[in-house]
Amino acid sequence: MTACPTGIAHTYMAAEKLAQTARSLGHEIKVETQGSIGAENVLSDNDVRGADGIIIAADKDVDRSRFVGKKVLVVGVAEGIRTPEQLIERVQSAPVYGGEPGEGTGGGAAAASGGTGGSGGAVGGKERSVAYKALMNGVSYMIPFVVVGGLLIAISLAVGGHATPEGLKIAPGSFWEDVNNIGTIGFQLMVPILSGYIAYAIGDRPALVPGMIGGWIATHGELYGMKDASAGFIGGIVTGFLAGYLVVWIKKVKVPRFAQPIMPIIVIPIVATTALGLFFVYVLGKPISWVFTHLTGWLSGMTGTSAIVLGAILGLMIAFDMGGPVNKTAFLFGSGLIASGNQTVMGMCAAAIPVMPLGQGLATLIRRHLYSEQERETGMAALFMGLFGISEGAIPFAAARPAQVIPANMLGGAVAGALAGMAGVADAVPHGGPIVAVLGAVDGVPMFFVAVVIGAVVTALTTVTLVDVAERRKSGARGGTGSGAEVVAAADAAVTAGGASSVVAEPEVAEPVVAESVVAGVAGGGAGDGAEAVAAGASRTAVAVAPVPGSAAVPGQGPGGKAVDGAGVETEGADTAGADTAGNDVRSDGHGVDGGNNSDGGSGGSAPSAEVLSGYLTEQTVKTQLDADGKEAAIREMAELAAGTGKVADVDELVRVALAREAQGTTGLGEEIAIPHAKTDAVTAPVVGFARSADGIDWGSLDGTLAKLVFMISVPEAAAGDEHLRILALLSRKLMDADFRARLQGAEDKAAILRALGEIQ
Repeated sequence: MTACPTGIAHTYMAAEKLAQTARSLGHEIKVETQGSIGAENVLSDNDVRGADGIIIAADKDVDRSRFVGKKVLVVGVAEGIRTPEQLIERVQSAPVYGGEPGEGTGGGAAAASGGTGGSGGAVGGKERSVAYKALMNGVSYMIPFVVVGGLLIAISLAVGGHATPEGLKIAPGSFWEDVNNIGTIGFQLMVPILSGYIAYAIGDRPALVPGMIGGWIATHGELYGMKDASAGFIGGIVTGFLAGYLVVWIKKVKVPRFAQPIMPIIVIPIVATTALGLFFVYVLGKPISWVFTHLTGWLSGMTGTSAIVLGAILGLMIAFDMGGPVNKTAFLFGSGLIASGNQTVMGMCAAAIPVMPLGQGLATLIRRHLYSEQERETGMAALFMGLFGISEGAIPFAAARPAQVIPANMLGGAVAGALAGMAGVADAVPHGGPIVAVLGAVDGVPMFFVAVVIGAVVTALTTVTLVDVAERRKSGARGGTGSGAEVVAAADAAVTAGGASSVVAEPEVAEPVVAESVVAGVAGGGAGDGAEAVAAGASRTAVAVAPVPGSAAVPGQGPGGKAVDGAGVETEGADTAGADTAGNDVRSDGHGVDGGNNSDGGSGGSAPSAEVLSGYLTEQTVKTQLDADGKEAAIREMAELAAGTGKVADVDELVRVALAREAQGTTGLGEEIAIPHAKTDAVTAPVVGFARSADGIDWGSLDGTLAKLVFMISVPEAAAGDEHLRILALLSRKLMDADFRARLQGAEDKAAILRALGEIQ
């Protein structure tokens, strides 16, 4: 079972590698795929019962409850690609999974960051830590509440709000007050949802209630002596982890058999909720209240200091926890001085308040490939919320990447606050963001907007820099060796930035394995058709891969080209293409076509097929050698090659869109491969081109190799959701094969190239 928070390339690469290896060792394997649209080729009870072991290569939480009693090995998804033989060997001595939350459903402790040992933490800690998985689980469930609540509040303030000495107010009893109240409910549920689903990812269902109630307590400071503030989203994260691990600990307590049925539904939730609630109120709440009180006193003593220094400090505090005690201290300090006639302090706060959501939203536009589709959509909502001074729009980003986002927020907030203080910006209402300036509550409007814009830009640039550095470190740690490691990371980035649906699901490959044994596998998050083929003479292998959102499986085609019926069931007797050692191509209708090269590099006896990749790549779109020696020139040459099919209405526009995609992040995958792609109505139908470069072209690949094999995918906007991802998935899977790449490089003419490319089906 393989899973990853983003991308789709891992699905096919991992499935391909694991299936090839299992087949070569004489094992039988079946792969179930779990994408965002659901599971396909699901492992039946008989499949699991007959399997000798299960390999789970996942960077996100997966449900392991059906594998109780089986040998289970848990690793990171990249390990399924790089070290399949080791995984097959290790699963034979893996411990039997007993259903404990720490090792199974909900993500449990088996995924410890440095994970080693029986539960299969990947060597070198390749599997994501439990903390990371739990945090991402909470964030993914929280995002809709942030977006819906924030946008409803913003709309109600924009249409029905007006500036008053008490802040932006909506007329009592009006329609827009009702809209605002609904949005407020969404915000009130935001942190409890975050906390609850963090706890759920650690301790499973019994942890959900204590996690949510703990999150509610964290956001209601009046329960622990804070009248005007609370622990905010950071407090919610703390209660989520406390609830999850408390439940895991309680589950380990041995109880009489008669009490076991009521433990998960009555005893554990009640005990955990009560203990956590009282602990927060009596233990954690007091220090938080103390911090709030003393921060207020400290700020009061700074009113006579430099306006620039005070503005920077207030900006740092506003940006730190977005609704938490530090943020509220700064906000209440500024708003409290309005009545005394000092409106400049609130002006500093008002300039800093929108910087976080505006900066994070801008970051998703500057470097789109660093963010999933869900994060990019959240970024657009954050931009809108920022205009109305709703700083909570940045919370999903801070919760998901605290080490990168919080420092970036604080730097931008400090810059905005300092600039506002230097310019003497004043705000007459206790609210922030551009909306207060538009409504006439701000004195010094030009400098107010300058401060906000500069602060947001600083936050955005700092965020993308820190996130990019973090991602490169991860890629470097995962991609040191192996023929496909760098390709995987870059392919995921290419697909995500190119329009792949986001975020949550990716491959899931599970495999049980032992000599002469049955291997059960699960692959998730894939796009398009399947992941593997059946080897002639080896144990029977069944593999399928589910599409990601926005992609579509190819009718009649199963894993690796195996023929399937409409329900996704393999059709007996059909040879497969690509990895099939018999060398038979399989077209998307499931019928075998002679003429493909076999996996050993031998050639079939028939003439090459006239078209590959569902007919999108033909002899017209193949060029044996590129004339270009640079990326831009190569893209133009490939666009002109595609234009020869009559499917390109505007070559210049196609080139522009492809180069714009490159500006978001390189499509150089490494291993001397580049796959530039464009979604634009400059093409009337999908078309794929292929060309080689003898000397190689600098494509900015992460592994530093020059691109010698260049595929260019061009699809119209209407078809992008299906074909773009499907073609990328097909290519990324097949290009895993070093022998296949060598055959492409060594093909003498177009006919030979088409024979090799005919394996990609």
